[in-house]
Amino acid sequence: MRRHASRSALLAVLALGVILALACNAPRAPLDRFMTAPSFDMNAGANHGAIVFHSTRDGPFHIYAMNADGSDVRQLTNTEALDFDPLWSPSGQQIEFGRCCTGALVIMNEDGTGQDTIAENAGVGPWSPNGKQVAFGRDGDVFVMNVDGSGVRQLTSDRALDFPTGWSPNGRQILFQSERDGNRELYVMNVDGSGVTRLTNDPASDEGDHAGWSPDGKQIVFSSRRTDGNLHIFVMNGDGSDVRQVTPDGPYDDDDPFWSPDGKQIAFQSTRDGDEDVYVVNTDGTGLTQLTNNNTLDDGSPIFDAVPSWRSRPLH
Repeated sequence: MRRHASRSALLAVLALGVILALACNAPRAPLDRFMTAPSFDMNAGANHGAIVFHSTRDGPFHIYAMNADGSDVRQLTNTEALDFDPLWSPSGQQIEFGRCCTGALVIMNEDGTGQDTIAENAGVGPWSPNGKQVAFGRDGDVFVMNVDGSGVRQLTSDRALDFPTGWSPNGRQILFQSERDGNRELYVMNVDGSGVTRLTNDPASDEGDHAGWSPDGKQIVFSSRRTDGNLHIFVMNGDGSDVRQVTPDGPYDDDDPFWSPDGKQIAFQSTRDGDEDVYVVNTDGTGLTQLTNNNTLDDGSPIFDAVPSWRSRPLH
């Protein structure tokens, strides 16, 4: 589910005509270990914490949460709008998400109560580590504001489809994807917009709605089309060096990765079983585990479970 430009309009495209339809009626890692198809366990129960994600399992896009082993799935939003791209706050007590098709940026409590629109025409971006600010996309540029919607500051102004994806654990930098060189690449800048540095430089697309730093700030996870033209998960050092492939090549997309709180696993969505489901994998590519397994609605429409975000505390 790709969202770019002014993702605000549901990204006028939660990349997909899918949503509109619902709304309106670097060096490659050695691939030897990927030569055999990976196996996975359903709900293996080895993961800790809670994952929030969006899903069409009841028809429209809404926000859901589950424990990180796939258990205790709970629906958190249920409005006539389409809710997407949820993101835990650093404390895990609030969730930021987008609402279509107004382009609203909304923050709510972890149980779905207290929904508060903090901005219009804004795409979901990362929280600051102290939980006091959020970065967001608007009209192809990157902005930052306080969580109450005040203090809006514009960080980029080149109208090159810039969109923020991660905030460094030390609070000093923001990771963003940009098409300023003609294709989608990952860049980093200081929180005041200075010091823009390109981290990836590949003819294929490098991206990820929540591409970002590992909890220790040493690595960055992202998705890329650089191997076989499909999206797969990669990890690189924080300076863009030593790119390693995590999920294998295949005729499917692995996208929108997000670190586990301990930095040992990565949650992502994949189309490997025909629709979008949420998976987790160890950072070395082992231990692939499928957490959701919904295929179609009663009318035959595919179900999308996607864009996971992971906190350390389980549901209660």
